[in-house]
Amino acid sequence: MLLPTLVTCLAGCAFLLSPVSEGCGPGRGYGKRRSPRKLVPLAYKQFSPNVAEKTLGASGRYEGKITRSSERFKELTPNYNPDIIFKDEENTGADRMMTQRCKDKLNSLAISVMNLWPGVRLRVTEGWDEDGHHSEESLHYEGRAVDITTSDRDRNKYAMLARLAVEAGFDWVYYESKAHIHCSVKSDHSVAAKSGGCFPGDALVTLESGGQKSISDLRPGERVLASSGSDGRGELMYSEVLAFLDQDPVTRRLFYTLQTDAGPRLSLTAAHLLFVTEGNCSEGAPPAHGVLRAAYASDVQPGQCVLVSEGEAGQRHSEGRLSHVSRVGVMERRGVFAPLTQQGTVVVDGVVASCYAVVDQQSMAHWAFAPLRLMYSWTGSTGGRSEGIHWYSELLHWLGRRLLDSERLHPLGVAQGGR
Repeated sequence: MLLPTLVTCLAGCAFLLSPVSEGCGPGRGYGKRRSPRKLVPLAYKQFSPNVAEKTLGASGRYEGKITRSSERFKELTPNYNPDIIFKDEENTGADRMMTQRCKDKLNSLAISVMNLWPGVRLRVTEGWDEDGHHSEESLHYEGRAVDITTSDRDRNKYAMLARLAVEAGFDWVYYESKAHIHCSVKSDHSVAAKSGGCFPGDALVTLESGGQKSISDLRPGERVLASSGSDGRGELMYSEVLAFLDQDPVTRRLFYTLQTDAGPRLSLTAAHLLFVTEGNCSEGAPPAHGVLRAAYASDVQPGQCVLVSEGEAGQRHSEGRLSHVSRVGVMERRGVFAPLTQQGTVVVDGVVASCYAVVDQQSMAHWAFAPLRLMYSWTGSTGGRSEGIHWYSELLHWLGRRLLDSERLHPLGVAQGGR
């Protein structure tokens, strides 16, 4: 069985690979508010970054054409974002098919377009190509490239549209034609999922004192509300924060936002785990044994139930209560934070969630982090950084990709590279 092998490897490696703890004094620019950065439009025929598209510094090498009959077709996902217009000349829906990374960047760009030009939407004129209309080894054949305009087709906007695409995180942007902007991304196989799962910086946790604090202000050693059960069930209790598996106050990321009938609304990244019901559930009822499972945020559907910590008028429950998910949306938020508690669970914005991501089992993830909990109990520290991905998470990702079947990992977690 691979799981004991994984944990055995981690137990032996945890202390051997532990780096010297970094200082947490103020760094460059600490405590200063960054002034807004002026966006400079791209010039005609300019590309960013200033390297060839299919190099490591941009979108990477071509990996082969994807067809509907090929095994790799499952790597593509349709984009039904209503804030994006798809030209779809072929009337096959092909322009909507793309890799998850391309989809995430495109959705982020759509938000920027609407914010800058109210009433204007992003328009995709070319997406995945299954008909051979592009040059040899075009990334359009892999669903990794899109050609875009604005919905009003105002060519005076295209230079700034290209800049917005750069800011949205596309790995290569080219002001290719007076009629469109070309954008592409790295392969999902070559992009690390960072920590895989995080909460936005302004999400709230509940402290042992009863007050609340933004997750960006939380520090290791503080105790926050969590669930005592490995599946989210059980008594709500206060659990010590051991470390941050990732923390970046600046990065903007797309978050899945789950609205519950009880009122709490939780935002978390696609690969993060939370506890949901398999079938029908009763609003406000405590969960019965066996009705909950850990699910990726990207897989949660309206009608399922999650666990909330509060009822009407802010009444605190002694254990999580079921509440229906009424709506699932995607929005861009600033900051990514992933606290690890002793229990492996945490209540964020009134919803019981896991501390883990990428792998599809809460118990497996909690077991894999046992060496880190042991290290904390012995030394009072985990040797983490003040910002960025925790070294232990990077080690887990590396081992997981080699020891676990890719079907057990979230698609964004089957990565080859680093952050």
